[in-house]
Amino acid sequence: MRIIIQKFGGTSVAKPENREMTVQKIIAAQKSGYKTVVVVSAMGRKGEPYATDTLIEFLQAVYENTHPRDMDIAMSMGEIMSSVVIANTLRSKGYDSIALTGWQAGIITDTNFGNAEILDVKPSFLLNALEQGKIPVVAGFQGAAKTGEITTLGRGGSDITAVTLGEALNAELIEIYTDVDGIMTADPRIVSNAVTISHISYTEIFQIADQGARVIHPKAVEIAMRSGIPVLIKNSMTDSPGTIISTPAVRKQDIQIYRPERVITSVAHVTGRTQISIDTKRGIEEQNEVLHCLADNNISIDIINIFPEKMIFTIEGNITDKALQVLNVVAKPSRVLMNCSKISAVGERMRGVPGVMSRIILAMRSKQIEVLQTSDSHSTISCLVKGEDTVPAVLALHEEFKLYQQ
Repeated sequence: MRIIIQKFGGTSVAKPENREMTVQKIIAAQKSGYKTVVVVSAMGRKGEPYATDTLIEFLQAVYENTHPRDMDIAMSMGEIMSSVVIANTLRSKGYDSIALTGWQAGIITDTNFGNAEILDVKPSFLLNALEQGKIPVVAGFQGAAKTGEITTLGRGGSDITAVTLGEALNAELIEIYTDVDGIMTADPRIVSNAVTISHISYTEIFQIADQGARVIHPKAVEIAMRSGIPVLIKNSMTDSPGTIISTPAVRKQDIQIYRPERVITSVAHVTGRTQISIDTKRGIEEQNEVLHCLADNNISIDIINIFPEKMIFTIEGNITDKALQVLNVVAKPSRVLMNCSKISAVGERMRGVPGVMSRIILAMRSKQIEVLQTSDSHSTISCLVKGEDTVPAVLALHEEFKLYQQ
């Protein structure tokens, strides 16, 4: 049995005309010989009746401290409504379809309400539906604990649902439909000549997703990489070919001749970072106290540089007050710089290529952009810049590596 997973985001199911295009893509997959499992997000965005943010806002207006367990019950409603609507739209066109909740689809989680981890998938109900010729439409973003408690998987959880079901069902392909044409070389809202990347590796897309791009959830990429199932990112409103995510593909233009501008695949950025500098006169002992303090208070560090008598690191801006409160007990920061951005150049082919870091720094300096901090790995080089330098920094790197020439 050839199985395909098709996941549709909130905008794909929000309006009648969008739902019509969504259903046509499902029907096209069926006609191509696939057994199709559909996963849907909640309809629309904040302000629309069944959007997740609308449900959260309503509950918080009624009672600010709604229990996380009860919040998960309410938040699961948006995706359930979407599954019912799409299943019935398919039926109206003569296709046997069945709407399923996450737990009916066999998704078993822990009880970390609001951000549950999937522990297991029991897909027997799904398989039976497929064998009977039905098109299951699964509510994404949700599951249930072994105790029967309804749980949600956190922001972007429908991606996780789709890829997890793909792995459990040994699907040939996972299609994730969104409102963009695929993975772009940079945020098109910043870079007007950003282009769609036709193929990208699991490693690169994981880094891009982890560094701020929101086309696919990083955890979904991890699962796809583990299972080796290709993932296709497409626009539900167009016939754009999209971006295929899989193992590294050696394309002819990559092996004919080394082209230095192609060592970078995409430029990603994350805003709202805070850089904290601490003078540690007591050296390692004091630095250890700082690190333990942050860990004990569940404060994650991003970029970090440690010197004999100084440490500099970045955190998410929205936890700055909390971080400063706990740090003042062990080592008062000497400098706090808020509203920073992390600009990341991502490319699996940079590994072992000399001069990439220097090109990045020089490109920044040519635009009078101060680089506050850097970090690097085999496939990513990140620079911290001031918030006002975010746009020129992204533009500088996109131009330096000629990413518009895909």
